[in-house]
Amino acid sequence: MSNEERQPINELMQIRMDKLSALRDEGRDPFTEKTCEQSHWSAQIKEDYDALEGKTVNIAGRLMSKRGMGKATFCNLGDKEGTIQVYVREDEIGAEEYADFKRADIADLYAISGEVFKTKTGEISVKAKTVKMLAKSLRPLPEKFHGLRDPELRYRMRYLDLIMNNEVRSTFLKRSRIIEIMRGEMTNRGFMEVETSVLHNHATNAAARPFHTHHNTLDIDMVLRVELELQLKRLIIGGFERVYEMGRVFRNEGMDMRHNPEFTGFEMYQAYTDYHGMMDLAEGLFAAVAAELCPDGKLVYQGKEIDILSPWKRMTMTAAIKEYSGVDFTAIETDAEAKALADKHGIHYETEHKRGNILSLFFEEYCEDKLIQPTFIMDYPIEISPLAKKTSYDPRLVERFEFFINGWEFGNAFTELNDPIDQRERFIEQAKLRAIEGEFEIDEDFVMAMEYGMPPTGGMGIGLDRTVMLFTDSASIRDVLLFPTMKPVLGQVQEIETIETEE
Repeated sequence: MSNEERQPINELMQIRMDKLSALRDEGRDPFTEKTCEQSHWSAQIKEDYDALEGKTVNIAGRLMSKRGMGKATFCNLGDKEGTIQVYVREDEIGAEEYADFKRADIADLYAISGEVFKTKTGEISVKAKTVKMLAKSLRPLPEKFHGLRDPELRYRMRYLDLIMNNEVRSTFLKRSRIIEIMRGEMTNRGFMEVETSVLHNHATNAAARPFHTHHNTLDIDMVLRVELELQLKRLIIGGFERVYEMGRVFRNEGMDMRHNPEFTGFEMYQAYTDYHGMMDLAEGLFAAVAAELCPDGKLVYQGKEIDILSPWKRMTMTAAIKEYSGVDFTAIETDAEAKALADKHGIHYETEHKRGNILSLFFEEYCEDKLIQPTFIMDYPIEISPLAKKTSYDPRLVERFEFFINGWEFGNAFTELNDPIDQRERFIEQAKLRAIEGEFEIDEDFVMAMEYGMPPTGGMGIGLDRTVMLFTDSASIRDVLLFPTMKPVLGQVQEIETIETEE
């Protein structure tokens, strides 16, 4: 259909409204329908055709296409598993019912009962015996050749995106399966899933800015959590030796292809192990997902082949910097020497930065984008790791790792600090650094909990949304979030209307 032949959206909607009015005048309001029997779904019928051939199935879904040929009509019905062709004949369902069905619009929802068969061209289909409208669509879908492709509209109108784009539906089905696999792996390893509070009395993470809110009844200011860590550690202290949580986390910070202000946190803590135990757990979780989604252990992300199942490379941050930049930080002893080195290499730093901060800046500049294959980077400077235990060989470093794939950080883990005296001192140092922003308060209750005795513990957080991006070959985090954060835009309905039509 050419642009000149397209009807304005208001005219198309009026036609549908008129059809709805006619149905109501006849006492057949489709919106009064409540339930229908579903015995099978589209993919199931196709997969089990040999067993279902000639048998009656009850299906339901949305009309995605319709083409009439006199007293017979072929249509495609979409359900949660995909689409299946339906063959509707006047002599099967009756003349009156067939006349009603011919007036159906694309996107109307129907319940259909019929017999499974194959057409002459070999397409698995359902020959309808009864058809029943379940809901009337008052808006036409985007025309089938152009669909809904504008990313901004897709994210804002995810419901329409899911209707029109099968690859989007597939991404979110995979997301659900990835989470299911990881939960199963955690259960197999003896972890208990828990839920902790989203509203906190104060911010306790120096690296993230929180969202602020106010509780009216208590008349207190509160923040949305920026991490899951401290409450889960309280549970370790309380005797739950293996706990994890998947839950929403909120950070009032920038947005880009890998960051959204609201995302899914996935953190786990295990008593009586260290960061080496967390490395084994990380490899195990990704291997469990890869075993189903890429059985040969290889996946391709945006054209790059990544080997998930082979043992992951392990190297210290200092060794990585030496390998990729040639700079040997073991020879740098003082803050002044580190700053002079940063000046020489054109690396910007803040006045208050110390040797450890600059070590981290060198890693970001020279190393991160080189780490395409899965790699554990170990032993971070204490200045940027306030909750981790010091290494035995250098008190300036802590037993922390991050793991990288495709040049991105996917996870962060510690041998957790369990010395309450050391912890308080580090909290005080953090508070001094953040005093200017007023975003950090010492969590005295957590320190008190530690004073009752915290066992040696390994802890880890994994970027669940990034993991889904990797396994679904999605370029943006917004492609794996059902409802990503978007700036409100006035007139978005009018915008989508200008591209909609119906044949």
